[in-house]
Amino acid sequence: MVLQSLKNCLWLPCVLRTPKACLWSTASGGLIIQSVSNDVYQNLAVEDWIHDHMDLEKQQVLFLWRNSPAVVIGRHQNPWQECNLKLLRQKNIKLARRRSGGGTVYHDLGNINLTFFTTRKKYERMENLKLVVKALKALRPQLDVHVTDRYDILLDRKYKISGTAAKLGRTSAYHHCTLLCNADKFVLSSVLKSSFKGLKSNATPSVPALVKNLFEEDPSLTSEMLLDAIAKEYAVQHQIDHHITLINPADETLLPGISDKTKELQTWEWVYGKTPKFSISTCLNMVYKDSVLDVKVNMDVKHGRIEVCNIDLPEQWLPPGLYSELVKSLTGSKFCPNETTTLVTTLLRLCPQDDELHSRWSLLCENMIRLM
Repeated sequence: MVLQSLKNCLWLPCVLRTPKACLWSTASGGLIIQSVSNDVYQNLAVEDWIHDHMDLEKQQVLFLWRNSPAVVIGRHQNPWQECNLKLLRQKNIKLARRRSGGGTVYHDLGNINLTFFTTRKKYERMENLKLVVKALKALRPQLDVHVTDRYDILLDRKYKISGTAAKLGRTSAYHHCTLLCNADKFVLSSVLKSSFKGLKSNATPSVPALVKNLFEEDPSLTSEMLLDAIAKEYAVQHQIDHHITLINPADETLLPGISDKTKELQTWEWVYGKTPKFSISTCLNMVYKDSVLDVKVNMDVKHGRIEVCNIDLPEQWLPPGLYSELVKSLTGSKFCPNETTTLVTTLLRLCPQDDELHSRWSLLCENMIRLM
């Protein structure tokens, strides 16, 4: 056995590969762990694993983690409504859907994530946020930070530096929040701005806010200082040793079944397919030769797939059979540029060998793909 007690580990220089019984059972009262991974899917999977497997009656947990660039949407949100998907693809920024509610957030290595695990009975997000504020004030007493009734943490009574979301299970619960330290605010504002028009949805919308990095207020701070201060305050309040155990979210010996949880969070069916039903009513202004063609598009999308599709083309602009095949192929397919590209490439073979028709067909297809 690698470890007899978690009391022996303080900012360990390597990942603990400890049997589950040792890591999760030897420390009573509370446990502070930090992920060595910056992968958003792996870290969200750790949240799921702890929620599903740990006995939180015996042991509360604080989970500390950071991600490489990623946009994370809430359980009941619409990615087309919440972010600029085209820009995410261009910048190779990951999109993830978490299992908690709340709004959309941007993560990068300048952002700290904190997850507080308790039983449902002991769940208290306000106390968790007050703990974070107390830790910040202990580190830098001059910081003007406070918790709002909306469970945000504001800097200088104006700038949001932390947002909150939670998952309440039957007996277990977790509350997670962000802490903006040195995030790329230009990328943040760019990717969290949807370019989509004509979308109607009952999905939970995000509430825009002014944001500021803590390091803008005090450049002498570091992420490590903040993590340590929060861990220390958590240890004091839970009367446990101030030790942070590093874990590898890919370690199946430590977290049996974690790989399956990680894979599920990456699937199209979870990230996009869990989107609440929405509709699209828009007009494509297609420039063709010396004129602008207005093409009205109406769609209903359910589970991320096109349920109803109507494209209002000017009469005689395309042969009725070709247009009908496009509508038929789109119906039931994923509302996804990659899948639509594959579909229209296949349909192109049905198009008569006519340069004019090919130009018109390609223009329509390019606009439909761009819509997604």
